[in-house]
Order: sequence, then C-alpha cells, then structure tokens
Amino acid sequence: MSTSYAHLLPPSWKTQITQWIEEDVPSFDYGGYVVGETDQIAILYGKSEGVLAGVPFFDEVFKQLDCRVEWHISEGTHFTPIKKVAHVYGKARNLLLGERVALNLISRCSGIAYKSRLIADIQKAYGFKGIIAATRKTTPGFRLVEKYGVLVGGLDTHRMDLSAMIMLKDNHIWSQGSITKAIQLARSVGGFSLKIEVECRSEAEADEAIEAGADIIMLDNFTDRGLKDAAKSLKDRWRDKRQFLLESSGGITIDTVASYFNDNIDILSMSTVTQGVAHIDFSLKIQKS
Repeated sequence: MSTSYAHLLPPSWKTQITQWIEEDVPSFDYGGYVVGETDQIAILYGKSEGVLAGVPFFDEVFKQLDCRVEWHISEGTHFTPIKKVAHVYGKARNLLLGERVALNLISRCSGIAYKSRLIADIQKAYGFKGIIAATRKTTPGFRLVEKYGVLVGGLDTHRMDLSAMIMLKDNHIWSQGSITKAIQLARSVGGFSLKIEVECRSEAEADEAIEAGADIIMLDNFTDRGLKDAAKSLKDRWRDKRQFLLESSGGITIDTVASYFNDNIDILSMSTVTQGVAHIDFSLKIQKS
C-alpha cells in the first residue's frame, strides 16, 4: 500500500515545524559549530520493522534548513530492517540541526501507522465490514502527526477535535438531567451539518438517545458478548423506524479487537491506536568521506 495525505494538512502545520525546530535550538548550536558548513549526505535507516509515515513532516524539517530529501520507498510502505529509507543532502550543521526533530516526528508517526496497519490486517482477515477508528486521546500539540499516522496505516481518524462532531458523554447528560434534553440543546447550536453521538451504558439509554434523534450510539464499555446481544436487540427493535450507527468503545485492544467484530456494529473505536504505541527505530547517519 502506498499513498500520501500531504494535501490534507492545514496551513498551520509548517508553523508547527518551525516551532519544534526552535524548541530544539533556542540559542547557540554548539554541536553545529563543531561540524561546520561542508556539504554532506546522510542516510536514513529504518532499524525496526514498520510502516513509513510522516514524510511531509520529515521533508519540511529539512526544507526549512535548506536540505533536500530523496526517498527510496513511498509513504505507507511496510519495511523490515535494516532498510535504507532515504538520503538527505545538505550542510553538515543543518543535517544535524534537523536530525532529532525529524526522527522524533517520523518515529512516532510510523509507529502509529504500523499499529494501525496491523489492526487493519486483522479486520481484513476476519472480513469485518465496519469502521475501526482511533480516538481523540492524542498527545497535546502532536495530534496532527498522530492522526496522520492513523490514516497512513489504514484506519479511520474518528473526530479530529471538539468542533468536528458533537459527542455527548455522561458529564454532558448529567448537566441537562437527561439524554433527550442534552440532544435537543446540542441540536439547537450544531445545526443540520453536525452529527450527534451519545455515549450509552445500557440499552435503555440507547433507546432514549435513538428516540431523541442521535445519529450515532456509542455502547461504552460493554463486554464482547454483551455488546453483540445489545447491538442485535437495538438494530432489531428500531429497524425501519430510525436511522443510526452503533459504535463500540472502551477497553478494545489489538489482542481483543477480533472478538468485537459483529455485523450489527458499525464502528469500533480504540484509544490504543495512539496510546502506548512503540516508536519505529530510525537513525540518520552522515556518510564518512
């Protein structure tokens, strides 16, 4: 699989790259003084198995430092170590100035893409026709990179932020006293273009949410068996009466995801796609003269 999602990125992302470079060298670049300004070539090695992701971020780091990257594999490619992934051309000082920022970005992004790919492969093997999505449990300031990795790996990003979809959870419902009131208030400001999702802990709560017009019902923290029973019951009961999607979330991991596959479930969301993910080991080595 080979693809690029660079054109999805907002204008602000290049400013973030600038800020990350500034964070790493806020004053003097002492090591850069040592290596100087000679033209050099560095090799990017993939030292652990993974899926390449984060190419636009890596490119932009070195573009801002007047370096050029030549890739030998496409973004989205699965690779095994040790792999020569790219060559980077530029001044020795600039190569080392961008090294850690670029490696941090690509290691994290590729790790998420690799885990997403493994989960997508499980989905394909079992023939699950629903959607498997990440969640909003991402690293502050790094969400764009992490969600990008999810896309490259082949899973759904779910909502990107609080403005992308209205999700009503227990605290929202508590504030209004009922699911119905919370949905009515949310609809009054969200308009026709935003979907409303409601977190439900029981079939009774799900019934109320469906009746009130929720677009997506999240069955939260159900066991795999309990989920299947509830999903079938809800779909049977509301067939030809209401249109809605059923989502399952809570405690789903790469080891257990297959046990949640069900024809009555439309979406499985997993925070473990972006949390606790091993980074892919990359290194950047300047070729010796």
